[in-house]
Amino acid sequence: MSIVSYVVQPQAGEMGRLCAELSVMEYCAIVPSDNFDVVVLLTDTPDEKTENELQETLKKLPSLQSLRLDFEHETVH
Repeated sequence: MSIVSYVVQPQAGEMGRLCAELSVMEYCAIVPSDNFDVVVLLTDTPDEKTENELQETLKKLPSLQSLRLDFEHETVH
């Protein structure tokens, strides 16, 4: 299991769209900021390969300006 948190910044004027896109993605949970245009994104994927694939999908979102890895923990079974 790979648990990762990101600080995500939307393109200008795209906060609502970004939150909508992220909230329907598998393995993702979001916490939007109330007073800044940033989102905390938490991902909980079954393995590193799935996390890497998810990162590639995230980077392609047109509403995304930046994606910064904040924390990563992987449990080895």
